[in-house]
Amino acid sequence: MPIVALRTPEERFSLLPAFPYQPNYVDDLEGYETLRMAYIDEGSKDANATFLCLHGEPSWSYLYRKMIPVFTEAGYRVVAPDLYGFGRSDKPVDDDTYTFEFHRNSLIRLIERLDLKNITLVCQDWGGILGLTLPMDMAARFDNLLVMNTGLPAGDGATEGFYRWRGFCASAPEIPVGGLIATDAGSAMNMLDVVAYDAPYPDNSYKAGVRRFPQLVPVDPDMPAIDITTRARSFWSNEWQGQSFMAIGMRDAVLGEKSMEVLRSFIKGCPEPMKLEEAGHFVQEYGVPIAKQALAKFGL
Repeated sequence: MPIVALRTPEERFSLLPAFPYQPNYVDDLEGYETLRMAYIDEGSKDANATFLCLHGEPSWSYLYRKMIPVFTEAGYRVVAPDLYGFGRSDKPVDDDTYTFEFHRNSLIRLIERLDLKNITLVCQDWGGILGLTLPMDMAARFDNLLVMNTGLPAGDGATEGFYRWRGFCASAPEIPVGGLIATDAGSAMNMLDVVAYDAPYPDNSYKAGVRRFPQLVPVDPDMPAIDITTRARSFWSNEWQGQSFMAIGMRDAVLGEKSMEVLRSFIKGCPEPMKLEEAGHFVQEYGVPIAKQALAKFGL
């Protein structure tokens, strides 16, 4: 049975001066043939490294606008998809469509569809919760990890800040996406950025993913996907052979320093993190120095 989804009108994205990248679309991912996924694909496809930039909730690939040019100007390819329910990608209207495996499998299919190799995984928030489970099943494609303000929960609880956020998303009549991100990012954003973060959502009917994602984080012991995240923890602890770089937005009350140090304990060889005192949860808003230091760390 086809998945019922909304598609944000393209004119909603007509005012993006900080994000001049043309979207690419794929509508033939195996198992997702009725849905269109959008992604940015910048730099040479022949580059010897690809930066796969995965956003979280409630953002979209616009979140990487400050990091993309650092990577491309260094000579590398950048692929930044919009998860289903976000950005320019189609937005299923039924909350029940949004599951951990629905999104995880779509990312696996996209990586296979584009045949991405020599990947540096760049991830934050849900981009990490999902993205950190990918290399264990396609390890030969991944070389490096750049990880920011995220986690790999496996039924062992979360911070008080997360439970407040989850409760807010479950009860709020509407989640003010642009204003919420601006409040977190402070002076790193302007009004046009607020417009850009609001662009995917003409009205509340487009926000099923925004509402649903916090309820899916596998923090409680009886939640789905704990087997996946538990296996991922083991992979990062015992099998990961690549380089890692961690950056932390220190003002994050949900996935800040304490949570990131827990995550670091699972990642074999992960060095001391880069700490950005002025940054909050959406640390990519302060992403230029992060991208530059990661490139230096990876020798790229």
